[in-house]
Amino acid sequence: MMPHVVIEADRYSLRPPHEDDVETLAPGCADPRARPFPPDTPSPCTRADLLDWVRLTPVVWERGGVRLVVADSTTGEVVGAVALGPPDDARNAEISLWITPSARGRGAGTAAVRALTSWAFGNDALPVRVERIELMATPSDAASQKIAYAAGYRRESLRRRAARHPDGSRTDLVAFARLADDPESPVPPFLPPFPGGALSDGVIRLVPLTPADADDYHAMMCLPDVMRYRVPATPVEHADSLARCVSAASHWISGERAEIAIRDGADDSFAGHIQLMNIIPILGEAMIGYSLAAGTRGRGTVTRAVNLLVDWTFAHTTIQRITAGTDPDNVRSQRVLERAGFTREGVLRHHLPRADGTRADNVLWARIRTAP
Repeated sequence: MMPHVVIEADRYSLRPPHEDDVETLAPGCADPRARPFPPDTPSPCTRADLLDWVRLTPVVWERGGVRLVVADSTTGEVVGAVALGPPDDARNAEISLWITPSARGRGAGTAAVRALTSWAFGNDALPVRVERIELMATPSDAASQKIAYAAGYRRESLRRRAARHPDGSRTDLVAFARLADDPESPVPPFLPPFPGGALSDGVIRLVPLTPADADDYHAMMCLPDVMRYRVPATPVEHADSLARCVSAASHWISGERAEIAIRDGADDSFAGHIQLMNIIPILGEAMIGYSLAAGTRGRGTVTRAVNLLVDWTFAHTTIQRITAGTDPDNVRSQRVLERAGFTREGVLRHHLPRADGTRADNVLWARIRTAP
């Protein structure tokens, strides 16, 4: 029999679920876009699935797992569910979380994961001692990934097609983990979000790339002059463009790269793409790359975008040096870099693959933090 566990989590309390909680959790559980659902239930789940989840809580406890609901400490309102699966033979367990749509953005998820993780590592009441806890999130689930970092988890890998959607398709999973002796303090993001969600100079706006940009992004990547200088020099499938847009938030949160849509400041139309990539924190270095959509050339759009992104990077990260590379024939791109304050530094011979199978030199450029 599971003891009456109550874990305090800031403004919330984690307690064993009751059958009455099903009525609160059921409406949001039917949302097919949410993952995970109330932990360890089918996706999407039904009221009957939720009842089974509640009734089997003591059985899960006997196997070393925990199932709890997240409730407001003041009002008692149930705002979600959190669970720790039974540990395996190596004492590894997986934590999962679900917050009701109306309660998201209040910090309940972070508080619940942090509290249950610390409790599990430091509690001898569990039948099996836990030494490692994993958290999985789909690449598009930015909220869960932010929660993982805020709860002291570290990103470890990308598990390709490790999860299955209800329609039978498969998706990748981003794997996070925390060890028993890891600090519980938040892992600070290397790339902070744009202030207010965007950068603007009044003429253009830079906003994070999203799945809604996939069609425009793909059309741009298929333009002959974009394809000509693309690395790798291979055709782009729409599925690849969509995957890039879907995973953009995950890459940003992890500090791997920032994928950004350039939008017209007047009508908010898609004008291009710019990215900060090849980020090497220990060297304080990153690389910039960009492409323009059809009908947006000759307006200084890319120069504006480069200046906005570089200025933000130097102001809000520890990066000291931003580089760029250009094909010797791509004079237009070289002019952009010159106007944006980059200095030509050298040439890597025979460095860039071209679509026709030949190779080109790579003209190297850089702008450093101390430069005007």
